[in-house]
Amino acid sequence: KTDDELEMTTVCHRPEGLEQLEAQTNFTKQELQILYRGFKNECPSGVVNEETFKHIYAQFFPHGDASMYAHYLFNAFDTTNNGSIKFKDFVMGLSILLRGTLREKLEWTFHLYDINRDGYINREEMTDIVRAIYDMMGKYTYPALKGDVPQQHVDAFFQKMDKNKDGVVTLEEFIIACQEV
Repeated sequence: KTDDELEMTTVCHRPEGLEQLEAQTNFTKQELQILYRGFKNECPSGVVNEETFKHIYAQFFPHGDASMYAHYLFNAFDTTNNGSIKFKDFVMGLSILLRGTLREKLEWTFHLYDINRDGYINREEMTDIVRAIYDMMGKYTYPALKGDVPQQHVDAFFQKMDKNKDGVVTLEEFIIACQEV
């Protein structure tokens, strides 16, 4: 079966009670209802797979290729690593990104960049993320993208973030560096 067929045959998933989600997130019951309607409109089964997520995300970046960045973003939302995002997964991540504390937002972003989930961001992961961002922005990237620009961004990232110069960035190094003015 293809992913699309599998998604259509997935038993409809109903989210946990709104009261419980309201307690676990920074959204009101009314906001959760609006978010749920939008989620169900895009994902009638109540669950979204990676291909569907990529398709939806690509609509926001019509001039570029958002597939790799959407892949990393999908994995960040798929906290159970089961290849699908339920409404709860989506709304928990959104709650952090939109209304979380600075530390929660930075932790979420660190986990997005920590592609292999080993607790560190290495140069290869950061290069993959930067390239995915440039691909997503497409031909409208300014200034015009030269071949070594992504590597320059990675070098600057490590110059600022890798405080002990061991070649990897830990969560604490990331948080400290992001909070420096």
